[in-house]
Amino acid sequence: MRTKQISVQRFSLISSKKFNDVVAKIAAGVGHPDTRAMFKNIGLAKNYDEAEKAIQPGLGPTGLMEFMRFDHGEVLRKDHGEKAARVMRFLIGNPLVMKRMVEHVPDAGSYAPVTILVDERADGVHISYDTMMSLLTPYGNAEALKVAKELDGKIEALLTEAAK
Repeated sequence: MRTKQISVQRFSLISSKKFNDVVAKIAAGVGHPDTRAMFKNIGLAKNYDEAEKAIQPGLGPTGLMEFMRFDHGEVLRKDHGEKAARVMRFLIGNPLVMKRMVEHVPDAGSYAPVTILVDERADGVHISYDTMMSLLTPYGNAEALKVAKELDGKIEALLTEAAK
């Protein structure tokens, strides 16, 4: 058995905007494909060009898409009522970007799509995610890190815009 130590850097912002407004801004910045149909079409593709054509329509203005979201706050509200803090987890990414990282570092597939957490606290709405650069740095692959840096830039721009 091998174990690798990964040190993670968390990008975080605090917004004075309302929780629903932050969530709406994140949602507006990414595509919302029918992922089941998209992955079916990727599976049916005869080559990479056809797979890329199945992915492209699902990308939003940031070049990213939402794969899924989890309303963790829903579970909290079952125990604590409507006053419970709201917490939303998004899985956001781009299969084409993931491909470029996984070609160089197969373990990158463990980290893509990225998780974005939006949660409500007394001091505002916190928006955070663990940077891909920090997750891939231990693997020491310059090409994967270049792609990770590009992805981090897109995610950080999306979150910064959502916090405004």
